[in-house]
Amino acid sequence: MLKKIGRSYFVRSLIARVATAYFRIVRSTSHFVYEPADFEARVAPNLPAIAAMWHGQHLMIHYAWPKNTPVSALISRHGDGEINAMVLERLGVTPIRGSGGSPDKMRKRGGAMALREMLRALAGGSTMVLTADVPKISRIAGPGIVLLAQKSGRPIYPVAVVASRRIDFNSWDHASVGLPFSKGAIVVGDAIRVSADAGPEECEAARLAVQNGLDDVHRRAYALVGSKDPGAREALPQ
Repeated sequence: MLKKIGRSYFVRSLIARVATAYFRIVRSTSHFVYEPADFEARVAPNLPAIAAMWHGQHLMIHYAWPKNTPVSALISRHGDGEINAMVLERLGVTPIRGSGGSPDKMRKRGGAMALREMLRALAGGSTMVLTADVPKISRIAGPGIVLLAQKSGRPIYPVAVVASRRIDFNSWDHASVGLPFSKGAIVVGDAIRVSADAGPEECEAARLAVQNGLDDVHRRAYALVGSKDPGAREALPQ
């Protein structure tokens, strides 16, 4: 019965309303510092862009979206993703449903269709926000985001958002959600570009650049709020 209730549109819509209100309260009562301080001005000439995040940042990353900029976000097709999509729509973001992974799972997860939709969104002037790592493999960048950059010609920017007062969940993706009245940090890394004719070596170099760039911005963001990243690579099981 609980599962059935949880699948109802009314319940999911209610959860989305509450979550959206909560995120707005956190944003309005918290002070975020930006690094670089002029990142919006730096990024503006390269919009639309691809904003890369690690899994676990999906509850915080919307604080980094440039103002008055069309934004779309890739959201998985599972049940929790439906609630995330509702929250994003209430925050003015266009959700694109699907996820990546290994080639044999792409069709089932809607990855191929999602790639086409993301390319259309970028071509239409909307910045794309998506996770660089694939489900259940935390903080190892997959090839999907590199493929999107290669086919679209748009740059990838690693992004991290951290709050000093937060809840860190004991989950595979080290998800984190900020609390009201926090000091926060939004760190944006350097642009990573992938040429249209990139071969396997260049694509692998770009994948590693995204992975290292995300590690760097997370390390810096946590340092700015005076805490340690619970999902830092050295803290993960070997």
